[in-house]
Amino acid sequence: MQDTGHVLFDNLGCGEKRRQLLDQQIKTGERSFREVSEEMWGSLRVPFEDGFTVMEKELDIDSGFREFHDFCLANDIQFNVISAGLKPILRRVLDTFLGEKAASQIQIVANDAEIHPDGSQWKPIWRHESELGHDKALSMKEGRAQAAELAEDDEMPLIIFIGDGVSDLPAAREADVLFARKGLRLEEYCVENQIPYTGFDSFTDVKREIQAIMKEDQEKTGGVGKPARFNPRANMWRRVSSRQSVCWRAIMDSRNKCLL
Repeated sequence: MQDTGHVLFDNLGCGEKRRQLLDQQIKTGERSFREVSEEMWGSLRVPFEDGFTVMEKELDIDSGFREFHDFCLANDIQFNVISAGLKPILRRVLDTFLGEKAASQIQIVANDAEIHPDGSQWKPIWRHESELGHDKALSMKEGRAQAAELAEDDEMPLIIFIGDGVSDLPAAREADVLFARKGLRLEEYCVENQIPYTGFDSFTDVKREIQAIMKEDQEKTGGVGKPARFNPRANMWRRVSSRQSVCWRAIMDSRNKCLL
C-alpha cells in the first residue's frame, strides 16, 4: 500500500518537493522522523473527509493485497498493520478497500491523532516517547511476548514482517522472516547491514513465499516447537506486562503465525 501520508502531503499539504526534502533530512540524520512527521502533518489544512476523497482517487493499493488478506484469513494467520501513520486514516482506508467486515479482522498498531473538524489541525498522538514516535521494534517485541503467552506449551510464534520504508528500519532485526519491497529504503538498509530478507514486488510474491515457508515448517517440525525459520537474535526479548502489551488474538492452528 502506498504511504497514506505521502498522498495527503503531496496533494494537500507541503507538496511533493518539500516532502522529499524532509525525507532526505531523515535519511541523513539531520532531523528525527518524529520532528519531520510533525511538520508534514502540520502542513495539512483540510477536513478529514476532503482528505479522504483525494486518497480514494490517488492512493495506489497493491493489486495482490486483497488476495493476500483472504489467504491469511483462510489459513488462520493473524495479519496486523503496524504503521508510523495515523490510525484513523488507516482504518478508513482498510474499511473502504476491503469492506468493514473483512477489515475488522486486521488490528492496526499505529499512532492516534487529533484532527479538527474544520481541518485546521492534524496532530499525531505518538505511540511512544521517542524520536520515532512509533518504535516498531518495541511494538514487535510486545506483540511477540503477547503471542507467546497465547500459544500452547509446545508452540512458538513465528513473526513475519513486511515493510518498505524508513520507519520500518528498527523493526528489521526483530522478525523471524523479513520481507522488504524491492528498490526502497528498507531493502537498502538490509543490504547495507547484511540483514537476511526476501525482496518482493507485490503481495502476490509474499503469499507465494509464505506458502513455501508453511510447507517447509510442516515438513521439518510438524508444526510443533521451534519454527523452521526461527530467528534466535530476534527472540532475545523479555516478557512485557499486560499493561504495555499490544492486544493480539489467539490463533487456532498448529503454528502461531503473526504478520506485522
